[in-house]
Amino acid sequence: MGKLLENLHLTLLVGLVLALGLMFQFHHAELTSPAAWGAVFRWLHVFFGITWIGLLYYLNFVQIPTMPTIPADLKPAVSKYIAPNVLFYFRYAALLTVLTGLIIAWCNGYLVEAISFAKGFQLIGIGMWLAAIMAANVWFVIWPNQKRALGIVAADDASKAKSARMAMLASRTNTLLSIPMLYAMATYQSLGG
Repeated sequence: MGKLLENLHLTLLVGLVLALGLMFQFHHAELTSPAAWGAVFRWLHVFFGITWIGLLYYLNFVQIPTMPTIPADLKPAVSKYIAPNVLFYFRYAALLTVLTGLIIAWCNGYLVEAISFAKGFQLIGIGMWLAAIMAANVWFVIWPNQKRALGIVAADDASKAKSARMAMLASRTNTLLSIPMLYAMATYQSLGG
């Protein structure tokens, strides 16, 4: 068991196999139905959403506040190895969360109603638009600025400092927006609206 858990990809694969086993055990007769596909996309949406928001909170609750306390000789370990990997999963989790959310809304027949705030779909629409704004922020503000701040692309020291601040402010904006976004998503699932 230790060898399995030491390998992240193998751990994820076994987790996927276990989830597929649950699907076949409890929904084998319905696996080709639209409802089953909707359930699969909801599961993926939740998985990617947890990954995205979890990394957003890691960055804002742990990495950003801790960086000033890290000795200068240890900071390259974070900026050259940890942060680029975090940002890779962060970007693609954001993209896949939004994509699977759109697929769910389309499969359930309320995509247009939600994005246009039709009566009964305002809450989920607000959540969807907040998530879309946040994902755009990840791809078009945070990531380009982080590439400069981390030295992934060439930039002078002044540009790196300015980019680091811009990335932090955009990340904090996403933290702020994540709170009402999560409320809208969770409440819509429970209460509608």
